[in-house]
Amino acid sequence: MHHIIPGGPMLAAFLLSSLLLAVTPGPAVIYIVARTLGQGRLAGLASVAAVVLGNLVNVLAAALGLAALFAVSALAFAVIKYAGAAYLVYLGLRALRAPPAAAGEAGPEAGGAGLRRVFRDGFVVALFNPKTTLFFAAFLPQFMDPAIAALPQSIALGGIFVLVASITDCCYVLAAAAVLPYLSRARGAQSAGRYLTAGALIGLGVLAAVSGGRNSK
Repeated sequence: MHHIIPGGPMLAAFLLSSLLLAVTPGPAVIYIVARTLGQGRLAGLASVAAVVLGNLVNVLAAALGLAALFAVSALAFAVIKYAGAAYLVYLGLRALRAPPAAAGEAGPEAGGAGLRRVFRDGFVVALFNPKTTLFFAAFLPQFMDPAIAALPQSIALGGIFVLVASITDCCYVLAAAAVLPYLSRARGAQSAGRYLTAGALIGLGVLAAVSGGRNSK
C-alpha cells in the first residue's frame, strides 16, 4: 500500500483533514440520520453502506476524469444535478404519503425487502451528486505525491476518505438510534419521524437543485 499512497506527514495531514470533513454534518449525514430516525437503526446502516458504494463510484469517476467533464460541461452537470434533486424530492413525497406501518417497514423488525429498498435509494442519492465527484477531484490532489502514479494514488486516497466517512456516519446512526426508544414512547412520535424523514429528503432535494455553482461541494 505504501507504493500507491504518500507517507509520513502528508498522509497524516490527509487523515486529519478527512476526519474533520467527515464529522462535519452535511447532506449525506442529514439523509442518514433522517433515515435512522424515521425507519430505525438497520435502515440507517443500510443507508451508510449505500452512500459508501455511491461515493466509491464517485471516487472512480473523479480518478478517471469525469470531474473534468462536469467542470467544462454545464449541461452534463445540470442533468446529473437535477436528476438527483428530483429523486430526493420523490423519496420525500413517497415517505410523506406512506402510512405509518409502511414508513417503518425498514426498521429493526423488517425483512430484507425493505432494507434493499433503503439501500437502493441511498445509492442513487449518493451516485447522482456530481458535486461529490468534483469534491474528490479538488480535494485529493492536495495530498498526492507527484512521484507516485496518479490513478492508483487517487483511487487509494479516495477509498481511505470514504472509509473514514463511513465510520463517522455509523457513529451518527448509532447516536440517532440511541434516542429512538425515547421517541417511540412519545405520543405521535411515529408520525413525527415520518414527517422528519420526508421533510429532510424534500429539503435536501430543493437545496441540491438551487445550490451554487459546479465548484462547490
